[in-house]
Amino acid sequence: MEVGVVRQRRLADDIVQQIETMILEGTLKAGERLPAERVLAERFGVSRPSLREAIQKLVAKGLLISRHGGGTFVAESLGTTFSDPLLHLLESSGDAQRDLLEFRHTLEGACAYYAALRATALDHERLGTAFETLQSCYSRNGMVSRAEEGAADAQFHLAIAEASHNAVLLHTIRGLFDLLRRNIVTNIGGMYALREETRDMLLRQHRELYEAIIQRRPEEARDISHRHIHYVQAVLAEGQQEAQRMARAQRRSIAGAGTKGEKH
Repeated sequence: MEVGVVRQRRLADDIVQQIETMILEGTLKAGERLPAERVLAERFGVSRPSLREAIQKLVAKGLLISRHGGGTFVAESLGTTFSDPLLHLLESSGDAQRDLLEFRHTLEGACAYYAALRATALDHERLGTAFETLQSCYSRNGMVSRAEEGAADAQFHLAIAEASHNAVLLHTIRGLFDLLRRNIVTNIGGMYALREETRDMLLRQHRELYEAIIQRRPEEARDISHRHIHYVQAVLAEGQQEAQRMARAQRRSIAGAGTKGEKH
């Protein structure tokens, strides 16, 4: 019987696997700088030559980027689902904004469900911090920019995605983060102009979502997430209908003025 040679796994391969896992689970983020070589070697409990070999392999895979004299970074491209030109196209399209809300309905509902099911104590702490930041934006009505509020809102939903412990959901949300943030900024600007109660309603919805996750009620968390998106869709649809009515009335006014002019 022939027996193949058993190859011993190289230490560098173990380091590669650990760093890949950290990237996949979101512990290391796109664009993030890795700790200094000495610090990283100590944390892994390995020699610096083994660490260097692992980093070279990850650079070759396109997961890390080494900058001469500037350190090693997680590749920025890992956090980009859509290119910048496509982002601009999506932002300028009303239909695409509607499509994004529909997409958020499915994606954020799943994130909320799994976050309520799987979140750790540390996840709860991070989610609490994100909610407090968002709550602070709501409480400073008129003293905070739409951009700041939109970023806090998007960051809260990102924290939920991190707490879901689903790598695909997390990286999808991260890849869409800029688009999500801008969509929220656009939405709240229009919604606040339409309904006075919108700010209080959004705060209440986010608080209910936060509490459902913290109290580990997955079904309820998903339902609250769905109701939140439904509310946003309803208010924005109301605004679009009002804009269409105003435009129609304006056209009729112009047509009527033209008819009167002809009689004279």
